[in-house]
Amino acid sequence: MTSRSRQPRNGQDKRPSRTVLVLLLLASFTLITLDVRGGEDSPVEPLRSAAGQAFGPVEEATATVVRPFRAVPQFLRTTGELRKDLDRLEAENAALRGELATTVVDRNRAAELDGLLRTARSTGYALLPARVIAMGPAQSFSATVTIDAGTSSGVHPDMTVVNNDGLVGRVLRAGRSTATVLLIVDADSVVGGRLGTSMEVGFLRGRGRVGDRGRLDLDLVDNAVTPTDDDILVTWGSKNEVPYVSGIPIGRVTSVYSSPGQLSKQAVIDPLVDFSSLDLVGVVVDGRRADDRGVIRADASRLSAGPADSGGSR
Repeated sequence: MTSRSRQPRNGQDKRPSRTVLVLLLLASFTLITLDVRGGEDSPVEPLRSAAGQAFGPVEEATATVVRPFRAVPQFLRTTGELRKDLDRLEAENAALRGELATTVVDRNRAAELDGLLRTARSTGYALLPARVIAMGPAQSFSATVTIDAGTSSGVHPDMTVVNNDGLVGRVLRAGRSTATVLLIVDADSVVGGRLGTSMEVGFLRGRGRVGDRGRLDLDLVDNAVTPTDDDILVTWGSKNEVPYVSGIPIGRVTSVYSSPGQLSKQAVIDPLVDFSSLDLVGVVVDGRRADDRGVIRADASRLSAGPADSGGSR
């Protein structure tokens, strides 16, 4: 059989001739050449402008629709970074607030320690610094505090306790590492006091209240003496300075009154110490005693852990 060339049927399988392809290529190169040489005056420019006007709105609308979806990954990354930054800043702020609170407390305690140093210098007594770690009605007395110093530091019952403002109270009982202090505002507290102006002596009794209502009542030994307002009272001391040493400021006279049937006049005393905010106190100790806790001595400019060179505290 002889092979026959296949004839296209019904116009199918028509292929462009090589001549047509060559002409199309030549036309393309011609248009490109004219466009490049013509610059802004290119004959193709009108066609390009028409195509831009026709397809520009479509491209802009498509970009508007697609833009939010393109921004989603960047938005997620940015949001995650902002959340991390926010968490970091919150942590830094919390740390700064804690540091500020600690700094304020440390500053107050440093001021109280300086106050104890001034008290030691003005009174001549050696003071063992201690912090108040508990107070109020959980204990057996209504007006007591617990300090973090006990027998291991030389603290024992009937020792005088002061702070940088004045008389706090006396040690009621002591354990190895803590001690209970009876405040002078307690109803069972009695302190011997001396008026600063007249040097008259009397006894001060607490009312059992702490805070703004914490007051003392003064009964003078001499019934003929009338205390004056704003007069300052100091301790006049006990035998062998137990439980109170002499010369410690107690409070100020705020008013004078007399009870029916009594010839003597009594005075209301406002304590110098704020018992509702007690923190750092000093226990009057023997300055010649060596103690690893540190003792504030009258002749020292700082805490000392060794025994005094001579004399000690009085």
